[in-house]
Amino acid sequence: MSFPTSSANSFSRYSSFYSMIAAIGGFLFGYDTAVISGAIGFIQDRFVLDAGMVGWTVSSLVVGATFGAAFSGILSDRFGRKRMLILAALLFVIGSAGSAIPGSVAALVTARIFGGLGVGMASTLSPLYIAEIAPARNRGRLVSIYQLAVVTGIFVTFFINAFIAGLGDAAWDVAYAWRWMFGFGIAPGVLYLVLLARIPETPRWLMKQNREVEALEVLERMNGKEAAKTELEEILNLKVEDAGSIRELFHPSLRLPLIVGVVLAILQQITGINAIMYYAPEIFKQTGAGSNAALVQTVLVGIVNFAFTLAALWLIDRVGRRMLLLAGSLAMTVCLFVVGYGFHEGGVSGLLILFFILLYVASFAVSFGPVVWVMISEIFPTRIRGRATAVASFFLWAADYAVSQTFPMLIEGIGTAATFWLFAAISLAAVLFCAGVVPETKGKSLEQIERQWGGKSRI
Repeated sequence: MSFPTSSANSFSRYSSFYSMIAAIGGFLFGYDTAVISGAIGFIQDRFVLDAGMVGWTVSSLVVGATFGAAFSGILSDRFGRKRMLILAALLFVIGSAGSAIPGSVAALVTARIFGGLGVGMASTLSPLYIAEIAPARNRGRLVSIYQLAVVTGIFVTFFINAFIAGLGDAAWDVAYAWRWMFGFGIAPGVLYLVLLARIPETPRWLMKQNREVEALEVLERMNGKEAAKTELEEILNLKVEDAGSIRELFHPSLRLPLIVGVVLAILQQITGINAIMYYAPEIFKQTGAGSNAALVQTVLVGIVNFAFTLAALWLIDRVGRRMLLLAGSLAMTVCLFVVGYGFHEGGVSGLLILFFILLYVASFAVSFGPVVWVMISEIFPTRIRGRATAVASFFLWAADYAVSQTFPMLIEGIGTAATFWLFAAISLAAVLFCAGVVPETKGKSLEQIERQWGGKSRI
């Protein structure tokens, strides 16, 4: 692929443009995260589901996403990042269409698993693609566009859910509203398919295929001629032409990045964020809010999530990854403890619980939300980045499944207060892990990060 000559001022625009296209995969992730929160109450009434089946209907997409993430690394190393992103978009479109028309809960679950394959692939490959084309100086901000797309999808979908639910009466909602909610997901999937045709393959994958001329052309488009030559030499010096194996991940020099990537991925999910994103209306109903008020409060969650993710884009390449994780997880611990206390006391104002849930969402959005995706995409060596990122993403989605499947059962079994205290304890563990193990990667090229992992046990 050849590119027209670009001025120096255009380099950041090109990398930002391609990053935004790749990040639409995050919008798809966010859409399906949010759409089920508005639809699940109607689906429960339509198909008369118990707590276990509610959890399974919600988490079925996550099952597909777990397997999509697991196989995305091997497939992208073989066929390229771009081609697999296109496949992910196609799977999402098919899954959204199938979720809108089922006549049984089994058909709905099947469609959501199918769409989840695409969501899981995109969740792995979108940040990976961005990391491999972005200049080191603003890689954190560009990879964070993925998380911004996730929360934008959540934000927009909360409004769509509320709008659709208001179009008819309760009987219409149970019969049709949830179908329209799922069906709207076809539009961003089709848009993603169209726009992916405009992006190039990543230079690092091209180098693995010994396509140096094409790789240099992409690097020049992203960074300019001089910087491109320097970066190409760094890539060549690390001999990235042979893909590493899964077995290589357990080499002593790579053990620490694997631990960091996997544990951060798990912590991102089991600190409770998707319990709120998937079940927000049902949580707010427990504070005494009616159905309409609960949907409005859920929209507030989307607004806060969106606003503080924007703040993270500004902070992540200034403050650094590690500091954001520490501050965010500490604030999350406090907020979750207070929310649990509010439910435990019973007489505590619903507005107070809402405030601390919003503060928790803000703390997550400025830290674990974007930072984990950035670090997963940048801490692994190029020769095994696809496979290693897929391993971390597999554990992320598996943890997401555990939360989404068990949350209704935890609420029913140990109570709402104890459930939020459990999330608070996990958030405290995240503080300790980030303080003791997680390195700083701000401002380093991917090759610099790789050399430093190889040279010592930590950065």
